[in-house]
Amino acid sequence: MPVIESEEHKALRTAVAALGSKYGRAYLTRTVAEGNPPQELWSEAAKLGYLGVNLPEAYGGGGGGISELSIVLEELGAAGCPLLLMVVSPAICGTVIARFGTENQKQEWLPALADGSRTMAFGITEPDAGSNSHRITTTARRDGADWLLTGRKVFVSGVDIADATLIVGRTEDARTGSLKPCLFIVPRDTPGFERHKIDMELDAAEKQFELVLDDVRLPADALIGDEDAGLLQLFAGLNPERIMTAAFGIGMGRYALARAVEYARERTVWKAPIGSHQAIAHPLAQAHIELELARLMMQKAAHLYDAGDDIGAGEAANMAKYAAAEACVKAVDQAVHTLGGNGLTREYGLASLITAARVSRIAPVSREMILNYVSHQTLGLPKSY
Repeated sequence: MPVIESEEHKALRTAVAALGSKYGRAYLTRTVAEGNPPQELWSEAAKLGYLGVNLPEAYGGGGGGISELSIVLEELGAAGCPLLLMVVSPAICGTVIARFGTENQKQEWLPALADGSRTMAFGITEPDAGSNSHRITTTARRDGADWLLTGRKVFVSGVDIADATLIVGRTEDARTGSLKPCLFIVPRDTPGFERHKIDMELDAAEKQFELVLDDVRLPADALIGDEDAGLLQLFAGLNPERIMTAAFGIGMGRYALARAVEYARERTVWKAPIGSHQAIAHPLAQAHIELELARLMMQKAAHLYDAGDDIGAGEAANMAKYAAAEACVKAVDQAVHTLGGNGLTREYGLASLITAARVSRIAPVSREMILNYVSHQTLGLPKSY
């Protein structure tokens, strides 16, 4: 893989950074306070081609990959205005449909996902399954030519504003009787598809929901691709999810670090800027180093995924997500600490990132599950469960 970023990628970073600076943290804070999604930023990013940069050109996308999409999200995050639905709509759902969807599904969804006129949420987590995807109980059964989908999902982002949700369920294998994963497109207003807002202390533009599916009737073409390839399809979406979550965390960490560095240069105590003291400067330097290292792993994961190496990308994507989450939490914590009491004021806008940064450690998969993955899959150690 290339270790030096291409001129095209550098140009993309510069262009997206300019868009991010136009909106910034103040814009996102205002939309959250008003209870609105960041529609203006979403629409402009779509108009400029950033939302669909990873989707095929034949369907209105930019023809790039997750490498390009992760740059977009990272730079918006570094400007203080990341778009969470980028992780879900173009990265997970768009990728799955582009790789495995029928021609009709591609025609219906990809151009709209690329131009931002439609969005799609993603539902996999269940109340009783947690991180154990093998315990998913949402099931689909055939009823004539239709499917009936029944189950529950939890912590699903943006269902209220998404046009549909890509639901991970399970069907029964006719040969073995065992349950296998499958993915269905469920339009927002489908009868029997209910959503309940979860009361979160985390303030975000995209709200969290619990979903209840009570014999939701879906046509045959709601199923993505081949029901026998469900596991492959699922991981085709989960690897981009981890890569984009890494981009989200790196961008957030960069934003916090930039605010802290700016403050450390200007804040003068005992006749010298506080940034001249190693107790302030060294932790900020360490935070920068760790963010840069996390970005390298993220770039490796994106490169492997775009090259079609799903197995290699799986390992790298998990490592990137882990490294980015740890670097993000450390950068935010050090930024707040650098500002002291000011770091907890609304004026400087860092305190809200303390909670937001923790999300990168928890979702979409906990750091403990990533350590399990690396210890089992990479190191070959026996499982503990």
